[in-house]
Amino acid sequence: MCDARLFAAQISEFSADYPVMIPALTGQSTFAALSKDILAHAPPRFALAGLSMGGIIAMEIVRQAPERVSRLALMDTNPLAERATRATERDAQIDRVRNNGLRLVMRDEMLPNYLADSSKNAHLLNLCMEMAEALGEDVFTQQSRALQQRPDQCDTLRGIDMPTLILCGEQDTVCPLERHVMMCDLIPGARLAVISGAGHLPVLEQSELTNKEIKLWLNT
Repeated sequence: MCDARLFAAQISEFSADYPVMIPALTGQSTFAALSKDILAHAPPRFALAGLSMGGIIAMEIVRQAPERVSRLALMDTNPLAERATRATERDAQIDRVRNNGLRLVMRDEMLPNYLADSSKNAHLLNLCMEMAEALGEDVFTQQSRALQQRPDQCDTLRGIDMPTLILCGEQDTVCPLERHVMMCDLIPGARLAVISGAGHLPVLEQSELTNKEIKLWLNT
């Protein structure tokens, strides 16, 4: 439930040297369809970075068209299929959101898991709420359905043959560090970067440290 504002610090840092594209993760309810839409509008070959749900889409893009991707960064994400218990929880969340509960679901169930230290980052929580409300309940439903139905991408990771960065906020509880260690072990030659002082959104929480790792990835 984020838009391009999630990557404002990266757009500012890199757009002078690279054409930066931030696709909208809307309009479809499966990762296969979202990835197909992105590929239809992407350059013939490109570096691909994705965070959280964007990382899951990045893995699907690599599965569909590995020859299009020159290098890959997977940040605070998860290659595994949805657990049945979590899928059931999402059904209940969708019902609450469809009954005018988007703000409550984001405030009480989603945002508390996003940041390493929410008490010191009220401005970031406010930004996350603004992005979620701008996207609205239909996008919440679309993204939740896509997450419920996502496939396991471990075999995709084993077949990756490109420079790959695995990046994770040290205090990420949504997609914890051990999940990223597993991904790094699956991808031949992948490099793991752990961002201290960050939770699930290091691109916002620790943008300078994150940009340093992205710059190293782009220049490797």
